[in-house]
Amino acid sequence: MASVTSLTASVHQRLADALTAALPEAGSADPLLRRSDRADFQANGILALAKKAKANPRELATQVVARVESGEVIKDIEVSGPGFLNITITDRAITENLAARYADSDRLGVPFAEHPGTTVIDYAQPNVAKEMHVGHLRSAVIGDAVTQILEFTGESVVRRHHIGDWGTQFGMLIQYLIEHPHELDHKGGEVSGEEAMSNLNRLYKAARTVFDSDEEFKTRARRRVVDLQAGEPETLAMWQKFVDESKIYFYSVFEKLDMEIADADVVGESGYNEMLDETCRLLEESGVAVRSEGALCVFFDDVKGPDGNPVPLIVKKSDGGYGYAATDLSAIRDRVFNLKADSLIYVVDARQSLHFKMVFETARRAGWLSDDVKAHQLAFGTVLGKDGKPFKTREGETVRLVDLLDEAIDRATAVVREKAEKVDLSEREIEENGRYVGIGAVKYADLSTSAVRDYKFDLDQMVSLNGDTSVYLQYAYARIRSIFGKAGDRTPLAHPELELAPTERALGLHLDRFGETLDEVAAEYAPHKLAAYLYQLASLFTTFYDQCPVIKPAPAQEVAENRLFLCDLTARTLHQGMALLGIRTPERL
Repeated sequence: MASVTSLTASVHQRLADALTAALPEAGSADPLLRRSDRADFQANGILALAKKAKANPRELATQVVARVESGEVIKDIEVSGPGFLNITITDRAITENLAARYADSDRLGVPFAEHPGTTVIDYAQPNVAKEMHVGHLRSAVIGDAVTQILEFTGESVVRRHHIGDWGTQFGMLIQYLIEHPHELDHKGGEVSGEEAMSNLNRLYKAARTVFDSDEEFKTRARRRVVDLQAGEPETLAMWQKFVDESKIYFYSVFEKLDMEIADADVVGESGYNEMLDETCRLLEESGVAVRSEGALCVFFDDVKGPDGNPVPLIVKKSDGGYGYAATDLSAIRDRVFNLKADSLIYVVDARQSLHFKMVFETARRAGWLSDDVKAHQLAFGTVLGKDGKPFKTREGETVRLVDLLDEAIDRATAVVREKAEKVDLSEREIEENGRYVGIGAVKYADLSTSAVRDYKFDLDQMVSLNGDTSVYLQYAYARIRSIFGKAGDRTPLAHPELELAPTERALGLHLDRFGETLDEVAAEYAPHKLAAYLYQLASLFTTFYDQCPVIKPAPAQEVAENRLFLCDLTARTLHQGMALLGIRTPERL
Protein backbone atom coordinates (compact mmCIF):
# COMPACT_ATOMS: atom_id res chain seq x y z
CA MET A 1 0.00 0.00 0.00
CA ALA A 2 1.13 3.59 -0.65
CA SER A 3 2.55 5.54 2.27
CA VAL A 4 0.35 8.05 4.07
CA THR A 5 1.18 11.75 4.05
CA SER A 6 1.40 12.93 7.64
CA LEU A 7 -0.66 15.86 8.85
CA THR A 8 2.60 17.69 9.53
CA ALA A 9 3.70 17.28 5.90
CA SER A 10 0.27 18.30 4.62
CA VAL A 11 0.13 21.48 6.72
CA HIS A 12 3.78 22.26 5.94
CA GLN A 13 3.12 22.14 2.20
CA ARG A 14 0.07 24.41 2.47
CA LEU A 15 2.03 26.99 4.47
CA ALA A 16 5.07 26.80 2.17
CA ASP A 17 2.85 27.43 -0.87
CA ALA A 18 1.19 30.40 0.88
CA LEU A 19 4.60 31.84 1.86
CA THR A 20 5.84 31.62 -1.72
CA ALA A 21 2.68 33.35 -2.94
CA ALA A 22 2.92 36.14 -0.32
CA LEU A 23 6.69 36.62 -0.70
CA PRO A 24 7.79 35.34 -4.14
CA GLU A 25 11.36 36.58 -3.69
CA ALA A 26 11.81 34.16 -0.75
CA GLY A 27 11.59 31.18 -3.10
CA SER A 28 10.72 27.87 -1.42
CA ALA A 29 10.83 29.16 2.15
CA ASP A 30 10.54 26.92 5.21
CA PRO A 31 7.65 27.88 7.52
CA LEU A 32 9.44 26.11 10.44
CA LEU A 33 6.41 24.12 11.50
CA ARG A 34 6.41 22.33 14.85
CA ARG A 35 3.96 20.79 17.28
CA SER A 36 2.62 23.23 19.85
CA ASP A 37 0.81 23.22 23.19
CA ARG A 38 -1.07 26.39 22.15
CA ALA A 39 -2.63 24.79 19.07
CA ASP A 40 -1.98 21.65 17.06
CA PHE A 41 0.96 23.29 15.25
CA GLN A 42 2.90 26.53 15.33
CA ALA A 43 4.85 28.06 12.41
CA ASN A 44 7.77 30.33 13.38
CA GLY A 45 9.48 30.88 10.02
CA ILE A 46 7.80 34.16 9.14
CA LEU A 47 9.87 36.24 11.60
CA ALA A 48 13.19 35.46 9.92
CA LEU A 49 11.73 35.89 6.44
CA ALA A 50 10.19 39.26 7.33
CA LYS A 51 13.49 40.47 8.75
CA LYS A 52 15.31 39.44 5.58
CA ALA A 53 12.67 41.10 3.37
CA LYS A 54 12.52 44.16 5.71
CA ALA A 55 8.79 43.59 6.08
CA ASN A 56 6.45 43.82 9.08
CA PRO A 57 6.22 40.22 10.40
CA ARG A 58 2.59 40.46 11.56
CA GLU A 59 1.51 41.98 8.22
CA LEU A 60 3.40 39.23 6.35
CA ALA A 61 1.80 36.60 8.59
CA THR A 62 -1.66 38.01 7.83
CA GLN A 63 -0.91 37.90 4.09
CA VAL A 64 0.21 34.27 4.40
CA VAL A 65 -2.97 33.30 6.27
CA ALA A 66 -5.06 34.87 3.51
CA ARG A 67 -3.33 32.68 0.92
CA VAL A 68 -3.47 29.33 2.75
CA GLU A 69 -5.51 26.66 0.99
CA SER A 70 -7.07 25.14 4.09
CA GLY A 71 -9.27 22.55 2.38
CA GLU A 72 -10.59 19.94 4.82
CA VAL A 73 -7.31 19.81 6.73
CA ILE A 74 -6.91 23.17 8.45
CA LYS A 75 -9.73 24.33 10.71
CA ASP A 76 -8.23 27.58 11.96
CA ILE A 77 -5.10 29.74 11.69
CA GLU A 78 -4.47 32.71 13.93
CA VAL A 79 -1.61 35.18 13.97
CA SER A 80 0.01 35.33 17.40
CA GLY A 81 2.62 37.60 18.97
CA PRO A 82 5.12 39.17 16.56
CA GLY A 83 4.16 36.87 13.67
CA PHE A 84 3.73 33.27 14.80
CA LEU A 85 0.98 31.20 13.22
CA ASN A 86 -1.08 28.88 15.43
CA ILE A 87 -2.78 26.17 13.37
CA THR A 88 -5.64 23.86 14.36
CA ILE A 89 -6.49 20.74 12.33
CA THR A 90 -10.02 19.56 11.61
CA ASP A 91 -11.24 16.46 13.44
CA ARG A 92 -12.15 14.93 10.08
CA ALA A 93 -8.57 15.28 8.82
CA ILE A 94 -7.20 13.54 11.91
CA THR A 95 -9.57 10.58 11.66
CA GLU A 96 -9.22 10.21 7.88
CA ASN A 97 -5.45 10.27 8.16
CA LEU A 98 -5.50 7.61 10.89
CA ALA A 99 -7.94 5.49 8.86
CA ALA A 100 -5.47 5.48 5.96
CA ARG A 101 -2.72 4.35 8.36
CA TYR A 102 -5.00 1.69 9.82
CA ALA A 103 -5.68 0.27 6.35
CA ASP A 104 -1.95 -0.32 5.87
CA SER A 105 -1.56 -3.22 8.28
CA ASP A 106 2.08 -3.93 7.38
CA ARG A 107 3.61 -0.46 7.77
CA LEU A 108 0.91 1.75 9.33
CA GLY A 109 1.39 4.20 6.47
CA VAL A 110 5.09 4.79 7.24
CA PRO A 111 6.93 5.58 3.99
CA PHE A 112 10.19 3.97 2.93
CA ALA A 113 13.26 6.22 2.81
CA GLU A 114 13.51 8.20 -0.43
CA HIS A 115 17.09 7.15 -1.15
CA PRO A 116 17.89 3.93 0.72
CA GLY A 117 21.46 2.70 0.56
CA THR A 118 23.60 -0.01 2.07
CA THR A 119 24.73 0.22 5.69
CA VAL A 120 27.18 -2.10 7.40
CA ILE A 121 26.61 -2.07 11.15
CA ASP A 122 29.27 -3.48 13.47
CA TYR A 123 27.81 -4.49 16.84
CA ALA A 124 27.74 -7.31 19.44
CA GLN A 125 31.48 -8.00 19.53
CA PRO A 126 32.35 -10.63 22.18
CA ASN A 127 35.79 -12.22 22.51
CA VAL A 128 36.54 -15.87 21.80
CA ALA A 129 37.31 -17.96 24.91
CA LYS A 130 36.07 -15.19 27.22
CA GLU A 131 32.78 -14.77 29.06
CA MET A 132 30.40 -12.02 28.03
CA HIS A 133 29.87 -9.49 30.81
CA VAL A 134 27.67 -6.47 31.41
CA GLY A 135 29.98 -4.38 29.20
CA HIS A 136 28.83 -6.41 26.18
CA LEU A 137 25.17 -5.59 26.74
CA ARG A 138 24.88 -2.14 25.20
CA SER A 139 26.59 -2.86 21.87
CA ALA A 140 24.28 -5.83 21.30
CA VAL A 141 21.03 -4.14 22.35
CA ILE A 142 21.64 -0.76 20.66
CA GLY A 143 23.04 -2.34 17.50
CA ASP A 144 20.12 -4.73 17.14
CA ALA A 145 17.55 -1.92 17.54
CA VAL A 146 19.29 0.37 15.03
CA THR A 147 19.48 -2.53 12.58
CA GLN A 148 15.74 -3.24 12.87
CA ILE A 149 14.86 0.45 12.48
CA LEU A 150 17.08 0.98 9.42
CA GLU A 151 15.71 -2.14 7.73
CA PHE A 152 12.15 -0.92 8.35
CA THR A 153 12.98 2.31 6.48
CA GLY A 154 14.10 0.25 3.47
CA GLU A 155 17.85 0.44 4.04
CA SER A 156 19.86 -2.63 3.00
CA VAL A 157 21.67 -3.56 6.22
CA VAL A 158 24.66 -5.89 6.49
CA ARG A 159 25.35 -7.07 10.03
CA ARG A 160 28.93 -7.59 11.17
CA HIS A 161 29.96 -9.05 14.53
CA HIS A 162 33.68 -8.30 14.80
CA ILE A 163 34.57 -10.89 17.43
CA GLY A 164 37.98 -10.96 19.06
CA ASP A 165 39.35 -14.25 17.72
CA TRP A 166 43.04 -13.53 17.17
CA GLY A 167 46.05 -12.53 19.22
CA THR A 168 48.86 -13.76 21.46
CA GLN A 169 46.63 -15.45 24.07
CA PHE A 170 45.67 -18.09 21.51
CA GLY A 171 49.25 -19.35 21.40
CA MET A 172 48.95 -20.24 25.07
CA LEU A 173 45.48 -21.81 24.69
CA ILE A 174 46.28 -23.78 21.54
CA GLN A 175 49.55 -25.13 22.92
CA TYR A 176 47.80 -26.29 26.08
CA LEU A 177 45.04 -27.96 24.06
CA ILE A 178 47.60 -29.74 21.87
CA GLU A 179 49.26 -31.09 25.00
CA HIS A 180 45.89 -31.93 26.62
CA PRO A 181 43.85 -32.90 23.52
CA HIS A 182 40.64 -34.02 25.24
CA GLU A 183 39.91 -30.83 27.23
CA LEU A 184 37.18 -29.67 24.83
CA ASP A 185 35.78 -33.11 24.02
CA HIS A 186 32.06 -33.50 24.67
CA LYS A 187 30.63 -36.62 26.23
CA GLY A 188 28.00 -36.97 23.51
CA GLY A 189 24.91 -34.98 22.63
CA GLU A 190 24.69 -31.21 22.21
CA VAL A 191 26.56 -28.99 24.61
CA SER A 192 24.79 -26.01 26.21
CA GLY A 193 26.14 -22.47 26.19
CA GLU A 194 26.86 -22.67 29.92
CA GLU A 195 28.76 -25.95 29.47
CA ALA A 196 30.75 -24.50 26.57
CA MET A 197 31.76 -21.48 28.66
CA SER A 198 32.57 -23.69 31.62
CA ASN A 199 34.89 -25.77 29.41
CA LEU A 200 36.60 -22.66 28.06
CA ASN A 201 36.98 -21.10 31.52
CA ARG A 202 38.49 -24.26 32.95
CA LEU A 203 40.90 -24.60 30.03
CA TYR A 204 41.91 -20.92 30.14
CA LYS A 205 42.73 -21.06 33.86
CA ALA A 206 44.71 -24.27 33.46
CA ALA A 207 46.66 -22.89 30.49
CA ARG A 208 47.39 -19.63 32.32
CA THR A 209 48.68 -21.51 35.37
CA VAL A 210 51.13 -23.52 33.25
CA PHE A 211 52.10 -20.46 31.19
CA ASP A 212 52.99 -18.49 34.33
CA SER A 213 54.95 -21.30 35.99
CA ASP A 214 56.69 -23.17 33.15
CA GLU A 215 59.22 -21.24 31.06
CA GLU A 216 59.54 -24.05 28.49
CA PHE A 217 55.75 -24.09 27.98
CA LYS A 218 55.82 -20.30 27.67
CA THR A 219 58.42 -20.60 24.89
CA ARG A 220 56.34 -23.26 23.10
CA ALA A 221 53.23 -21.09 23.43
CA ARG A 222 54.96 -18.07 21.89
CA ARG A 223 56.23 -20.23 19.04
CA ARG A 224 52.65 -21.38 18.55
CA VAL A 225 51.55 -17.76 17.96
CA VAL A 226 53.95 -17.61 15.00
CA ASP A 227 52.47 -20.89 13.69
CA LEU A 228 48.96 -19.47 14.02
CA GLN A 229 49.83 -16.32 12.12
CA ALA A 230 51.54 -18.42 9.44
CA GLY A 231 48.42 -20.59 9.03
CA GLU A 232 49.98 -23.90 10.12
CA PRO A 233 47.17 -26.50 9.67
CA GLU A 234 47.25 -28.24 13.08
CA THR A 235 47.39 -24.89 14.86
CA LEU A 236 44.49 -23.51 12.81
CA ALA A 237 42.42 -26.62 13.53
CA MET A 238 42.92 -26.17 17.28
CA TRP A 239 42.14 -22.47 16.99
CA GLN A 240 38.90 -23.34 15.16
CA LYS A 241 37.91 -25.54 18.11
CA PHE A 242 38.07 -22.50 20.39
CA VAL A 243 36.05 -20.41 17.96
CA ASP A 244 33.37 -23.09 17.58
CA GLU A 245 33.11 -23.68 21.32
CA SER A 246 32.83 -19.94 21.93
CA LYS A 247 30.09 -19.58 19.33
CA ILE A 248 27.97 -22.17 21.14
CA TYR A 249 28.23 -19.94 24.18
CA PHE A 250 27.76 -16.62 22.34
CA TYR A 251 24.68 -17.82 20.55
CA SER A 252 23.11 -19.09 23.77
CA VAL A 253 23.52 -15.62 25.33
CA PHE A 254 22.13 -13.85 22.26
CA GLU A 255 19.19 -16.26 22.22
CA LYS A 256 18.48 -15.33 25.85
CA LEU A 257 18.64 -11.68 24.74
CA ASP A 258 16.01 -12.58 22.10
CA MET A 259 18.40 -11.64 19.30
CA GLU A 260 19.19 -13.51 16.11
CA ILE A 261 22.86 -13.75 15.19
CA ALA A 262 23.60 -15.46 11.86
CA ASP A 263 26.89 -17.35 11.56
CA ALA A 264 27.64 -15.69 8.21
CA ASP A 265 27.59 -12.27 9.90
CA VAL A 266 30.28 -13.23 12.44
CA VAL A 267 33.54 -12.03 10.88
CA GLY A 268 36.24 -11.72 13.52
CA GLU A 269 39.67 -10.17 13.44
CA SER A 270 40.94 -13.30 11.68
CA GLY A 271 38.64 -12.59 8.74
CA TYR A 272 40.86 -9.73 7.61
CA ASN A 273 44.29 -11.40 8.06
CA GLU A 274 44.98 -11.76 4.36
CA MET A 275 44.28 -8.04 3.78
CA LEU A 276 46.65 -6.65 6.43
CA ASP A 277 49.82 -6.59 4.37
CA GLU A 278 48.11 -4.92 1.41
CA THR A 279 46.44 -2.37 3.68
CA CYS A 280 49.83 -1.37 5.07
CA ARG A 281 51.38 -1.24 1.61
CA LEU A 282 48.61 1.01 0.25
CA LEU A 283 48.89 3.38 3.20
CA GLU A 284 52.67 3.61 2.93
CA GLU A 285 52.76 4.00 -0.85
CA SER A 286 50.18 6.80 -0.72
CA GLY A 287 52.11 8.60 2.00
CA VAL A 288 49.21 8.40 4.43
CA ALA A 289 51.37 6.28 6.76
CA VAL A 290 55.08 6.79 7.41
CA ARG A 291 57.85 4.86 9.15
CA SER A 292 58.68 6.08 12.64
CA GLU A 293 61.15 4.23 14.86
CA GLY A 294 60.58 1.12 12.77
CA ALA A 295 56.77 1.21 13.05
CA LEU A 296 54.29 2.20 10.33
CA CYS A 297 52.35 5.17 11.74
CA VAL A 298 49.77 7.79 10.83
CA PHE A 299 50.14 11.18 12.54
CA PHE A 300 47.50 13.83 13.30
CA ASP A 301 47.97 17.51 14.13
CA ASP A 302 45.28 17.47 16.81
CA VAL A 303 46.27 14.25 18.62
CA LYS A 304 49.06 14.81 21.13
CA GLY A 305 50.12 13.15 24.34
CA PRO A 306 50.54 14.82 27.78
CA ASP A 307 54.11 15.79 26.79
CA GLY A 308 52.82 17.67 23.74
CA ASN A 309 54.33 15.19 21.27
CA PRO A 310 52.16 13.67 18.52
CA VAL A 311 50.48 10.34 19.31
CA PRO A 312 50.28 8.29 16.12
CA LEU A 313 47.94 5.55 15.01
CA ILE A 314 50.26 2.52 14.81
CA VAL A 315 49.24 0.36 11.86
CA LYS A 316 52.22 -2.01 11.97
CA LYS A 317 54.53 -2.41 14.96
CA SER A 318 58.31 -2.24 14.77
CA ASP A 319 58.50 -6.02 15.36
CA GLY A 320 56.33 -6.66 12.30
CA GLY A 321 53.13 -7.38 14.22
CA TYR A 322 49.87 -5.73 13.25
CA GLY A 323 47.86 -3.53 15.62
CA TYR A 324 44.09 -3.19 15.90
CA ALA A 325 44.27 -0.31 13.42
CA ALA A 326 45.45 -2.58 10.59
CA THR A 327 42.48 -4.89 11.13
CA ASP A 328 39.97 -2.03 11.45
CA LEU A 329 41.29 -0.33 8.31
CA SER A 330 41.18 -3.62 6.39
CA ALA A 331 37.59 -4.10 7.56
CA ILE A 332 36.73 -0.64 6.17
CA ARG A 333 38.24 -1.58 2.81
CA ASP A 334 36.23 -4.81 2.76
CA ARG A 335 32.98 -3.10 3.73
CA VAL A 336 33.35 -0.26 1.24
CA PHE A 337 34.76 -2.08 -1.80
CA ASN A 338 33.38 -5.63 -1.40
CA LEU A 339 30.11 -5.04 0.43
CA LYS A 340 29.51 -1.71 -1.42
CA ALA A 341 28.45 0.15 1.74
CA ASP A 342 27.40 3.80 1.72
CA SER A 343 27.45 4.00 5.52
CA LEU A 344 29.47 2.25 8.20
CA ILE A 345 28.18 2.27 11.77
CA TYR A 346 30.29 1.08 14.69
CA VAL A 347 28.37 0.50 17.93
CA VAL A 348 31.36 0.73 20.23
CA ASP A 349 32.14 1.97 23.75
CA ALA A 350 32.72 5.74 23.95
CA ARG A 351 36.14 5.09 25.50
CA GLN A 352 37.33 3.97 22.06
CA SER A 353 36.34 7.23 20.42
CA LEU A 354 39.89 8.48 19.84
CA HIS A 355 40.91 5.21 18.19
CA PHE A 356 37.98 5.33 15.77
CA LYS A 357 38.43 9.03 15.08
CA MET A 358 42.01 8.27 13.97
CA VAL A 359 40.99 5.17 11.98
CA PHE A 360 38.23 7.04 10.13
CA GLU A 361 40.50 10.00 9.35
CA THR A 362 43.18 7.61 8.05
CA ALA A 363 40.61 5.92 5.80
CA ARG A 364 39.49 9.33 4.52
CA ARG A 365 43.07 10.33 3.69
CA ALA A 366 43.48 7.04 1.85
CA GLY A 367 40.31 7.70 -0.16
CA TRP A 368 38.41 4.74 1.26
CA LEU A 369 35.90 7.02 2.98
CA SER A 370 34.49 10.12 1.28
CA ASP A 371 31.49 12.44 1.13
CA ASP A 372 29.60 9.54 -0.45
CA VAL A 373 30.80 6.85 1.96
CA LYS A 374 30.71 7.80 5.63
CA ALA A 375 31.68 6.06 8.86
CA HIS A 376 30.07 6.83 12.19
CA GLN A 377 30.86 5.58 15.67
CA LEU A 378 27.64 5.14 17.60
CA ALA A 379 29.41 5.56 20.92
CA PHE A 380 27.75 4.40 24.11
CA GLY A 381 28.32 5.10 27.79
CA THR A 382 28.86 2.81 30.74
CA VAL A 383 26.38 0.66 32.65
CA LEU A 384 26.45 1.85 36.27
CA GLY A 385 25.25 0.30 39.50
CA LYS A 386 22.71 1.99 41.79
CA ASP A 387 25.65 3.77 43.48
CA GLY A 388 26.53 5.52 40.23
CA LYS A 389 29.80 3.60 39.86
CA PRO A 390 30.64 1.04 37.12
CA PHE A 391 28.46 -2.01 37.66
CA LYS A 392 30.34 -4.71 39.63
CA THR A 393 29.52 -7.66 41.87
CA ARG A 394 29.85 -7.25 45.64
CA GLU A 395 33.29 -8.84 45.34
CA GLY A 396 34.30 -6.17 42.82
CA GLU A 397 34.15 -8.54 39.85
CA THR A 398 32.65 -7.67 36.45
CA VAL A 399 29.02 -8.86 36.29
CA ARG A 400 28.43 -11.84 33.99
CA LEU A 401 25.86 -10.95 31.35
CA VAL A 402 24.08 -14.28 31.70
CA ASP A 403 23.64 -13.77 35.47
CA LEU A 404 22.22 -10.32 34.92
CA LEU A 405 19.70 -11.58 32.33
CA ASP A 406 18.66 -14.52 34.51
CA GLU A 407 17.99 -12.21 37.45
CA ALA A 408 15.93 -9.88 35.26
CA ILE A 409 13.83 -12.84 34.05
CA ASP A 410 13.35 -14.09 37.64
CA ARG A 411 12.23 -10.65 38.87
CA ALA A 412 9.90 -10.15 35.92
CA THR A 413 8.39 -13.63 36.29
CA ALA A 414 7.55 -12.80 39.91
CA VAL A 415 5.76 -9.62 38.77
CA VAL A 416 3.84 -11.51 36.07
CA ARG A 417 2.90 -14.29 38.50
CA GLU A 418 1.57 -11.75 40.98
CA LYS A 419 -0.85 -10.41 38.35
CA ALA A 420 -1.55 -13.75 36.65
CA GLU A 421 -4.74 -14.64 38.50
CA LYS A 422 -6.60 -11.67 37.04
CA VAL A 423 -6.16 -12.99 33.48
CA ASP A 424 -5.92 -16.71 34.30
CA LEU A 425 -2.47 -17.33 32.80
CA SER A 426 -1.13 -20.88 32.59
CA GLU A 427 2.27 -21.73 34.08
CA ARG A 428 3.73 -21.89 30.57
CA GLU A 429 2.36 -18.40 29.79
CA ILE A 430 3.72 -17.05 33.08
CA GLU A 431 7.21 -18.34 32.30
CA GLU A 432 7.11 -17.18 28.67
CA ASN A 433 5.82 -13.73 29.58
CA GLY A 434 8.38 -13.54 32.39
CA ARG A 435 11.14 -13.96 29.80
CA TYR A 436 9.62 -11.35 27.49
CA VAL A 437 9.07 -8.86 30.31
CA GLY A 438 12.49 -9.43 31.90
CA ILE A 439 14.51 -9.16 28.70
CA GLY A 440 12.30 -6.27 27.52
CA ALA A 441 12.97 -4.46 30.81
CA VAL A 442 16.74 -4.73 30.35
CA LYS A 443 16.60 -3.64 26.71
CA TYR A 444 14.22 -0.75 27.29
CA ALA A 445 16.24 0.65 30.21
CA ASP A 446 19.20 0.79 27.86
CA LEU A 447 17.37 2.04 24.77
CA SER A 448 15.33 4.72 26.55
CA THR A 449 18.61 6.42 27.49
CA SER A 450 20.59 8.37 24.90
CA ALA A 451 23.34 5.93 23.87
CA VAL A 452 26.23 8.23 24.74
CA ARG A 453 25.04 8.67 28.33
CA ASP A 454 25.84 6.32 31.19
CA TYR A 455 22.81 4.75 32.87
CA LYS A 456 22.10 3.04 36.17
CA PHE A 457 21.16 -0.61 36.13
CA ASP A 458 18.29 -0.84 38.64
CA LEU A 459 16.18 -3.98 38.22
CA ASP A 460 13.62 -2.81 40.80
CA GLN A 461 12.86 0.19 38.62
CA MET A 462 13.15 -1.72 35.33
CA VAL A 463 10.39 -4.22 36.17
CA SER A 464 8.11 -1.60 37.73
CA LEU A 465 4.59 -1.18 36.35
CA ASN A 466 4.87 2.57 36.92
CA GLY A 467 6.96 5.11 35.09
CA ASP A 468 8.95 4.94 31.88
CA THR A 469 9.55 1.18 31.67
CA SER A 470 8.94 -1.49 29.07
CA VAL A 471 6.61 -3.25 31.53
CA TYR A 472 4.34 -0.19 31.50
CA LEU A 473 4.25 -0.30 27.70
CA GLN A 474 3.72 -4.06 27.58
CA TYR A 475 0.84 -3.83 30.03
CA ALA A 476 -0.66 -0.95 28.02
CA TYR A 477 -0.59 -3.16 24.92
CA ALA A 478 -2.09 -6.17 26.75
CA ARG A 479 -4.75 -3.92 28.28
CA ILE A 480 -5.83 -2.74 24.83
CA ARG A 481 -5.97 -6.32 23.51
CA SER A 482 -8.18 -7.26 26.45
CA ILE A 483 -10.69 -4.56 25.49
CA PHE A 484 -11.60 -6.47 22.33
CA GLY A 485 -12.58 -9.50 24.36
CA LYS A 486 -15.29 -7.36 25.97
CA ALA A 487 -16.43 -5.48 22.87
CA GLY A 488 -19.12 -7.97 21.84
CA ASP A 489 -20.28 -7.42 18.28
CA ARG A 490 -18.77 -3.95 18.08
CA THR A 491 -15.75 -3.70 15.79
CA PRO A 492 -13.14 -0.99 15.10
CA LEU A 493 -14.36 1.41 12.43
CA ALA A 494 -13.29 4.99 11.68
CA HIS A 495 -16.02 7.63 11.65
CA PRO A 496 -14.54 10.87 10.23
CA GLU A 497 -17.89 12.65 10.64
CA LEU A 498 -17.64 12.52 14.44
CA GLU A 499 -16.35 15.34 16.60
CA LEU A 500 -13.38 14.23 18.70
CA ALA A 501 -12.97 14.73 22.44
CA PRO A 502 -9.74 16.53 23.50
CA THR A 503 -8.06 13.27 24.61
CA GLU A 504 -9.07 11.56 21.34
CA ARG A 505 -7.52 14.43 19.39
CA ALA A 506 -4.29 14.31 21.43
CA LEU A 507 -4.00 10.55 20.92
CA GLY A 508 -4.80 10.83 17.19
CA LEU A 509 -2.25 13.59 16.57
CA HIS A 510 0.42 11.56 18.35
CA LEU A 511 -0.39 8.43 16.32
CA ASP A 512 0.09 10.53 13.20
CA ARG A 513 3.68 11.28 14.32
CA PHE A 514 4.86 7.65 14.15
CA GLY A 515 6.33 7.93 10.66
CA GLU A 516 8.00 11.29 11.38
CA THR A 517 9.51 9.87 14.56
CA LEU A 518 10.94 6.81 12.78
CA ASP A 519 12.42 9.06 10.11
CA GLU A 520 14.20 11.12 12.78
CA VAL A 521 15.29 8.03 14.75
CA ALA A 522 16.79 6.39 11.63
CA ALA A 523 18.58 9.56 10.53
CA GLU A 524 20.16 10.10 13.96
CA TYR A 525 20.62 6.43 14.97
CA ALA A 526 18.67 7.39 18.08
CA PRO A 527 16.44 4.56 19.37
CA HIS A 528 15.88 6.49 22.62
CA LYS A 529 13.64 8.86 20.66
CA LEU A 530 11.45 5.95 19.57
CA ALA A 531 11.27 4.76 23.20
CA ALA A 532 10.19 8.27 24.27
CA TYR A 533 7.51 8.34 21.54
CA LEU A 534 6.10 4.97 22.66
CA TYR A 535 6.02 5.95 26.32
CA GLN A 536 4.11 9.12 25.46
CA LEU A 537 1.76 7.09 23.27
CA ALA A 538 0.98 4.71 26.16
CA SER A 539 0.48 7.68 28.50
CA LEU A 540 -1.88 9.44 26.08
CA PHE A 541 -3.82 6.21 25.62
CA THR A 542 -4.21 5.81 29.39
CA THR A 543 -5.64 9.34 29.65
CA PHE A 544 -7.95 8.74 26.67
CA TYR A 545 -9.23 5.44 28.07
CA ASP A 546 -9.88 6.95 31.49
CA GLN A 547 -11.90 9.84 30.04
CA CYS A 548 -13.60 8.29 26.99
CA PRO A 549 -15.78 5.21 27.65
CA VAL A 550 -15.21 2.48 25.08
CA ILE A 551 -17.20 -0.46 26.51
CA LYS A 552 -18.87 0.75 29.73
CA PRO A 553 -20.87 2.85 30.08
CA ALA A 554 -21.73 1.97 26.49
CA PRO A 555 -21.46 4.98 24.14
CA ALA A 556 -23.38 5.29 20.88
CA GLN A 557 -22.55 2.65 18.26
CA GLU A 558 -20.56 5.01 16.01
CA VAL A 559 -18.63 6.50 18.94
CA ALA A 560 -17.79 3.03 20.28
CA GLU A 561 -16.58 1.90 16.85
CA ASN A 562 -14.43 5.00 16.42
CA ARG A 563 -12.91 4.57 19.88
CA LEU A 564 -12.23 0.89 19.25
CA PHE A 565 -10.53 2.01 16.03
CA LEU A 566 -8.29 4.36 18.05
CA CYS A 567 -7.57 1.55 20.51
CA ASP A 568 -6.60 -0.89 17.78
CA LEU A 569 -4.35 1.56 15.94
CA THR A 570 -2.64 2.41 19.25
CA ALA A 571 -2.05 -1.30 19.92
CA ARG A 572 -0.64 -1.85 16.44
CA THR A 573 1.67 1.14 16.78
CA LEU A 574 2.89 0.01 20.20
CA HIS A 575 3.47 -3.50 18.85
CA GLN A 576 5.39 -2.28 15.79
CA GLY A 577 7.43 0.27 17.74
CA MET A 578 8.40 -2.20 20.46
CA ALA A 579 9.34 -4.82 17.83
CA LEU A 580 11.73 -2.31 16.26
CA LEU A 581 13.39 -1.99 19.69
CA GLY A 582 13.66 -5.78 19.88
CA ILE A 583 11.01 -6.08 22.61
CA ARG A 584 8.05 -8.49 22.60
CA THR A 585 4.50 -7.45 23.44
CA PRO A 586 2.56 -10.38 24.96
CA GLU A 587 -1.15 -10.45 24.14
CA ARG A 588 -2.07 -11.20 27.76
CA LEU A 589 -0.31 -10.03 30.91
